[in-house]
Amino acid sequence: MMKAFETFAERGLMRLRSYKIPKRHDLALRDFMRRLAPVQSETPLIRIGDGGDGGYLVPDDLDGIGACFSPGVAETAAFEAAMLARGVPCFLADHSVEAPPFADPLIDFEKKFIGLRNDAVHMRLGDWTEAKAARIAGDLVLQMDIEGAEYEVLLDASDALLRRFRIIVVEFHHLDWLLHPAGFRLLDAAFAKLQRSFALVHIHPNNCTAPVRYKDFALPPVMEFTFHRSDRLRGARPATTFPHALDRPNLTHLPDFALPKCWYGEGSEEGAGRNG
Repeated sequence: MMKAFETFAERGLMRLRSYKIPKRHDLALRDFMRRLAPVQSETPLIRIGDGGDGGYLVPDDLDGIGACFSPGVAETAAFEAAMLARGVPCFLADHSVEAPPFADPLIDFEKKFIGLRNDAVHMRLGDWTEAKAARIAGDLVLQMDIEGAEYEVLLDASDALLRRFRIIVVEFHHLDWLLHPAGFRLLDAAFAKLQRSFALVHIHPNNCTAPVRYKDFALPPVMEFTFHRSDRLRGARPATTFPHALDRPNLTHLPDFALPKCWYGEGSEEGAGRNG
């Protein structure tokens, strides 16, 4: 299923790159980024996980977290290992692997994809969370990397379910779909839903793919977004410094680049230069 989705996504991206972008689409993009603009608060960001791929910046607000839900299992599980070291149980799910990369009494693994239905291969985020966290006190953390299925999963989730999570970290894929009207509507709806209850506190581009450029915009196709539930936010103000001191390239063998300034300031290509 995931391989089929990736093939569909690749074909969709090929069509996107040959698609004539509507006139004045830059106005829609600029409005989208203005609404999405990240903030910084009195709660500092810390790095959880390794120094490369698998490590993420999250608010230093993990006290009292009851569990971590991590759909999408890679060859390493550095983020989950760091949460386990804090005594936080971790629930993992992925149909494409047989087991997590390591065993731990606090790990619960489901060999299923997170999706829009419950069957032998898939399960819905809400049903999974309800089944596993019904007796867990405290807020939860969601760290999700599911190769492009994140949009449908987020739109399928209820607001009440999402508010169970204090912190949500998602690696979003196919962000250059923002240049296509249908892709724009899908992505806009998913981010708008998150922002009803959460503030965006960090963005980090994955350097696996160079940004796609359109006018004065630069759109990295894959980026990591960190959201902090709004009721936990204190002293929020616009974030203006990227990269963060704790950011690291996902892939050390490829050139790295900073978050393009259009994502946190006026639309400009200036922010798409190399990290210093």
